Amino acid sequence: MELLGELGLLAVAFVVILLGAELFTNGIEWFGRKLELAEGAVGSVLAAVGTALPETMIPVIAILFATGDASDAVGVGAILGAPFMLSTLAMFVTGVAVLAVRGRRVDGDRMLVDTTVLGHDIRYFAVAYALAVGTAFLPPELSPVRFLVALVLLGIYAWYVKGHFEADPSVDAEDLAPLRFRRLDSRAHREDPSVPRLRIVNLQVLAALACIVGGAYLFVDSVQALASSIGADEALLALVIAPIATELPEKFNSVIWVRQGKDTLAMGNITGAMVFQSTIPTVIALLFAGSAWAVSEDSLLAFASAGIAFLSTAAVFVPMARTGELRGRRLLVGGVFYLAYLGLVLAQLSGRF
Repeated sequence: MELLGELGLLAVAFVVILLGAELFTNGIEWFGRKLELAEGAVGSVLAAVGTALPETMIPVIAILFATGDASDAVGVGAILGAPFMLSTLAMFVTGVAVLAVRGRRVDGDRMLVDTTVLGHDIRYFAVAYALAVGTAFLPPELSPVRFLVALVLLGIYAWYVKGHFEADPSVDAEDLAPLRFRRLDSRAHREDPSVPRLRIVNLQVLAALACIVGGAYLFVDSVQALASSIGADEALLALVIAPIATELPEKFNSVIWVRQGKDTLAMGNITGAMVFQSTIPTVIALLFAGSAWAVSEDSLLAFASAGIAFLSTAAVFVPMARTGELRGRRLLVGGVFYLAYLGLVLAQLSGRF
C-alpha cells in the first residue's frame, strides 16, 4: 500500500510538471511576440528553454534546495538522463513518425533537413558533454578544475546561441496557439480579441513556473522515497524515469512537425535540446553536486549512460555527415541503444531485490 502511495505521488508530480511545461511554452511564445523579439529568439531560445525547463528544474531543486541524503544523486541522475533520452528514445520516436507517414512524403523516409544546422548542433553537444562528463573522472585534488569547465560550458552555450542568431536571424513564425489564460483577460486587444495583454501573459508564465517548481519538489521527494522502498539506486531511478516523464512528451512536437513536413524543425527540436542539456544543467552539477558528480562503483552505470548517448548520436549523425542526407530508418538505432542500456539498469535493479 505504501508503494502504491509513492507511485501515486510520482504520477501527480508528472502531471503538475507537464502542465507547467505546457503553460510555460505557450506563455513564453506570447511573451516574445508581445515584446516584438526576433522570431529566432522566440523559437530557438525562449521556446527551447520552455521545453527543457521541466527536466532542468528537477536537478536544480534536487541539488540546490532538497535536503534528503540522496538528493544530489537524484539531480545527477536527471542531468545524465536528458542527453541519454534525447539521443536514444527521442530519436527513435521521431524515426517511427517518419516511417509512419513516408507514404505521403515525396522522398519517402528521406528527411528534408538542413544537415549543416544539425551538424552544427551535434558538434557543440559532443564538445560540451565530453568536457562535462570528463570532469567526473578527475581525482578529488583536481576538483577546482570544475569551476573552469563550468565557465567554459556557459561560454559554449552563449556562443552557440550567438552563432544561431547570426546564421538565422529570422525564422518563419507559425501562428501561435491561443494563450491558455486568454479567458482571464476581460480587456483584450480591441482590434483583435485573440491578442491578450502582457500582464495576462506574465501571469501565465509565473503560474507555469510555480507548477514546474512545485512538481519538481514533489518529484525529488517521491523518487527518494520510492528508491528507499524498493532498494534501488536513486540516480538510476531518476535517470530512467525523469526524462521520459518530463522531456519525451515535449519531444512529440517533433512528431507533429514530421507530419507537417518540417523536418529541420523536428530534428532541431531534439538537437537544440541536446546542446542545452549538455551545458546549463551540467554547470549546476559541476558547481554544486560535489562528489555526486564523480564516477564511482555506485555511479558507474549512471555515467555509462553518457557513453550510450555518444554512441547513439554517432550512429545517427556520422552517416549523415558522410552522405549528406538523413533517413528516418537511421533514427531507429536510438531505440536499440535505449533498450540495451535499460536492460543493464533493470538487471542491476533486479539484483537488489
